[in-house]
Amino acid sequence: MILRADHVAGSVFVAFGVAIIALSRDLPVGHLSMPGSGFLPMIVATLTVIFGLLLILRARESAPFAELGWDDAKHAAMVTAVTAVAIGLYEHLGFFFTMLLMMVALLILGERRNPIRAGIYAIAIVLFTYVSFVYGLKTPLPEYSF
Repeated sequence: MILRADHVAGSVFVAFGVAIIALSRDLPVGHLSMPGSGFLPMIVATLTVIFGLLLILRARESAPFAELGWDDAKHAAMVTAVTAVAIGLYEHLGFFFTMLLMMVALLILGERRNPIRAGIYAIAIVLFTYVSFVYGLKTPLPEYSF
């Protein structure tokens, strides 16, 4: 059997879904009429496992894993590093500043966009998201706390 790209990707999705299901077992799932905090993670994790299995089953349509190019590895590592830094800063800088810095870093450093346009776009998206969550959905977001 030839190991194909979708074999690997599907296996990663299945493992990730199973890990989320295992880690969210202590959250109450509730019922369909009154879902608990573990309801959505359980649904998403189950769908992740199902789609991962479907990906594995249809893997013969994908390229062999050995023939994949790794040209984007540097870009993927940069996105992962910026996201990891944002996760670390999230509780200290709050939602607004962390997401603004993350989007600007990804757009300017990663995508090489015009800094002024990237800044305007990042401010617009983060402001829209902030207003949607805080005022529309009435969901409190972490604030700056140094």
